[in-house]
Amino acid sequence: MDTAIGARPGVGRVTIADVARAAGVSIPTVSKVINQRDGVAPSTMLRVQQVVEELGYETSLVARSLRSSRTGVIGILVTEFEPFSTELLRGISRATTGTGYELLAYAGLLTGVDRPGWERRSLSRLSGTLIDGAIVVTPTTALSSSSIPVVAIDPHTGPEGHATVDADNEGGGVDAVEHLLALGHTRIAHVHGRADLASAQLREAGYRRALAAAGITVDERLVRDGGYQEDQSARVAHELLTMPDRPTAVFAANDSAAIGVLRAAAALGLRVPEDLSVVGFDDVPQAAMTNPPLTTVAQPLAELGSRAVEMLLTMLRGEPASAHVRLPTTLRVRRSTGPVPRTTR
Repeated sequence: MDTAIGARPGVGRVTIADVARAAGVSIPTVSKVINQRDGVAPSTMLRVQQVVEELGYETSLVARSLRSSRTGVIGILVTEFEPFSTELLRGISRATTGTGYELLAYAGLLTGVDRPGWERRSLSRLSGTLIDGAIVVTPTTALSSSSIPVVAIDPHTGPEGHATVDADNEGGGVDAVEHLLALGHTRIAHVHGRADLASAQLREAGYRRALAAAGITVDERLVRDGGYQEDQSARVAHELLTMPDRPTAVFAANDSAAIGVLRAAAALGLRVPEDLSVVGFDDVPQAAMTNPPLTTVAQPLAELGSRAVEMLLTMLRGEPASAHVRLPTTLRVRRSTGPVPRTTR
């Protein structure tokens, strides 16, 4: 006796045989319906499609790719799921809705150690049989040799050899420091990101450019490496804030670093912004939830993700895509910045 539509087979993956039994047809007939081939009566096709929907049957991605050379899946490769990549994923997910593509998010950093070339190894595992194309977040190397279309978001080395999307990091750095200068600060520290990343280099370049334009010589003692990490930034901020002639403001290269600076200031009993002004970069959701809420340079994270999707879909259609898209940043003024303290004027 055939299994009634809606009844579930035993525990485990639903197979094509389960669908055939429930629909009362042969396995080859189910295969024809799933693969949209001719030779099946409309009423039979409708019944099989209904059973597929009821049972939640899904074909294997590998089998699908072997039959059609396409999987219908876009890979999103990140080192780890942290605030920056999570916000990008939101934009990517929204932009993919209605395109017919599914998403596979894959974290390449599993050991806690940032290993150069992780993205090449990940692409090698996934390309061809699991994904049709990939969006890679902050790749460490150029990916122009990939066998599938690839778009890089904010690559370590900057635009190089493949389609990329990033934000105006240097311009954002200029805006951050000009904001502090307008508040009367002249002794401004910079907690920079990783020295090997183009984004960190450009944000520091913006810091230096804004000070130079104001006629202020950079005090190199005020430039410290926070590595884009909260704990490391808190340590170097403690060093800065215990100097005899400490800075009155800090431009941190990302929001995690800025949160580390806020931690260090609180531990030392310094009030923000009365005693110290702090500016971050990125505008991840946590930036608005700090105490006080963080002034930051907002990257259009969701738009970075959606533009990467647009570029990748263009490439998957076999059409030429832009080699590089750079999006503007926006200064978000909140309550972590204020006028220079009176005692230092």
